[in-house]
Amino acid sequence: MKQLTAFIAGLLLAVAGTLSLAGCAIAPASGKPGVLTMALAEDPDALDPTTSSTYVSRIVFIDMCEKLYDIGPKLNVVPQLASALPKVTDGGKTLTIPLRRDARFNDGTPFNAQAVKITLDRYRKLPTSSRAAELSSVKSVEVVNPYTVRLHLYAPSAPLLSLLADRAGMILSPTQLHKLGSKFATDPVCVGPFMYGNRVAGDHITLNKSPYYYNRAKVRLSQIIFKIITDGPVRAENLESGDVDAAERLQPFDVVSIKGNPSIHLLNTPSIGYQAITVNTGNVAGTEKPFKPGKVKTPLAQHPALREAFQDALDLNVINKVAFYGQFIPDCGPTSPVSPWFNRSLQCPARNLAQARKLVRQSGLKTPIPVNMIIEASSESERLGEVIQAMEAQAGFAVKLDPTELTTGLDRADKGQFDTFQVGWSGRTDPDGNLYNEQESKGPLNYGGEDNPTVDHLLKQARIVTNPARRRQLYDRVITILNKDRDIIYLYHERLFTGWRSNVHGIRMYGDGLPRLAFASVSG
Repeated sequence: MKQLTAFIAGLLLAVAGTLSLAGCAIAPASGKPGVLTMALAEDPDALDPTTSSTYVSRIVFIDMCEKLYDIGPKLNVVPQLASALPKVTDGGKTLTIPLRRDARFNDGTPFNAQAVKITLDRYRKLPTSSRAAELSSVKSVEVVNPYTVRLHLYAPSAPLLSLLADRAGMILSPTQLHKLGSKFATDPVCVGPFMYGNRVAGDHITLNKSPYYYNRAKVRLSQIIFKIITDGPVRAENLESGDVDAAERLQPFDVVSIKGNPSIHLLNTPSIGYQAITVNTGNVAGTEKPFKPGKVKTPLAQHPALREAFQDALDLNVINKVAFYGQFIPDCGPTSPVSPWFNRSLQCPARNLAQARKLVRQSGLKTPIPVNMIIEASSESERLGEVIQAMEAQAGFAVKLDPTELTTGLDRADKGQFDTFQVGWSGRTDPDGNLYNEQESKGPLNYGGEDNPTVDHLLKQARIVTNPARRRQLYDRVITILNKDRDIIYLYHERLFTGWRSNVHGIRMYGDGLPRLAFASVSG
């Protein structure tokens, strides 16, 4: 115990320098009535639901691009642009969806069944689409009448409804798609309480109140300004000083001081997502179709035993204690404890430094074994990286940290240009959304190049099985295999700390961690 305490103390000293606020710029306040300024932890990728893959883009989309369905306060699926839950027929192979009749896109054009078909077909067929795998069960989209669509499936799809409650269900303006095509992200048009205004990369995104929204009488804000503030302590400083009205993903260290500030309302939402280390084992040429896994020539990729050693060197509880002040949830799987799909019998391995050293010696490779790790360029991620680096050094690995802006890191991962990547996933209510795209061999987010036929088979089976108990068994088997393959090493689930000033009212937060600002207000 004394050795462990000394180890934690040493790591705290090593990372203390990342907590300084010296030299940090403060974002300007909006200072306008009816304008809410929220600090974002990253700069979103393309504002096109077709190709977007970041959590932070979903924060922007939530009030700009409504979906056929949404997630309710209890993580249940509820209608949004659909007027009711779908009617399921033909043994689960046909879904008939009635649509709202009072919605218009934010260019004034009508929302109807034809627009739904055009959007879903784009998601399914565009070569660069990140939604194609999510909608792979859809055989065709039929316009039944102006306000009814029918989805014909190849086979029953258990997760499809939950996918239509996310980006795969966001409906885009056909007029704007025809006008901009592949450049849709430069001026996106959807149905929503707010419409796209402008964007300055790395600085801000502005949304303006929509004059076309069907529920516009309840929208009290005239504008939302998303300020990009990637440094956690600076986000907290801006919030406390009043230079922003709200901030998402406040860091555990900053939460300690904010808790005592009476002018700040703080909400703690356990994430349904995960954070992990993705190891590139087979992504040699990128994830673009057709994906062809190969042999990556790095020590971790070529030696499964070294991946085991790399995991054995990690102590998830110490990582949580040192890097996150005990605020997060250590775990070795993709499913959060707040999810009804969580496997409570999953036993996470304890740190086994002796075994890690033994496996490193048995590899016959010269030590320390080099490992390059992309991490997000933020104080919190760099602190985490330094804790991992210190632990792995004790086992014989020399981890070189490569701080990178998030979207750049994702682009490099997509192209297979990495050794390891500390990256997370914001999570979905159905386990398919946490596994299929990320671990199926042809999945668009399979950055590590996992290519296990058994995993592919189990994931496909879990999509067509409707019995929850049987699905749970299939997913538990998948996670067991992934924890043996170790192309992804799960670390923890975050607690999402969102803060807003006492003059801000009406922000809604559900288990998906997305701040809903549609009916928020800012008082004087």
